[in-house]
Amino acid sequence: MSDFRGVRRGFLLDSRVAEDLAISDVARVFGLRTSAIRYYEQIGILPPAMRKNGQRRYDNSALFRLAVVQRARETGFTLEEIRELFFGFPPGTRPPKRWQQLSQRKIAELQARMKRLKLMETLLKRMENCRCDALDECGEKLLRQDREES
Repeated sequence: MSDFRGVRRGFLLDSRVAEDLAISDVARVFGLRTSAIRYYEQIGILPPAMRKNGQRRYDNSALFRLAVVQRARETGFTLEEIRELFFGFPPGTRPPKRWQQLSQRKIAELQARMKRLKLMETLLKRMENCRCDALDECGEKLLRQDREES
């Protein structure tokens, strides 16, 4: 694991390290730009940071929240879907139910996208076998083929 402020990443939850982190430190932990962290605050995904001498300071709760955000982003969730994960359920809804509901929807979306990609691949492979002398000839054959398939 990489070092962070002289501490291995796995040990970031040590209260000595994670109770008073600058925005640049938090950004480094998650491989983000500081502007991304400020944006997450602006749109409400990350609660406003404490201020110390005018500078944002973060604690464990910000790290925990950003770990969830990072995993959600890795699995393809949009920022709007991440907001829904945190705020789109009745109070008291447990995390497994939240993840399950959003994951089922995301999986259906991915399956539809994969189906579309497979169709695109099939069409591209057909086009690789083109033997036309002109693009107009391709168009004529495509129109004829579409009529025959209909």
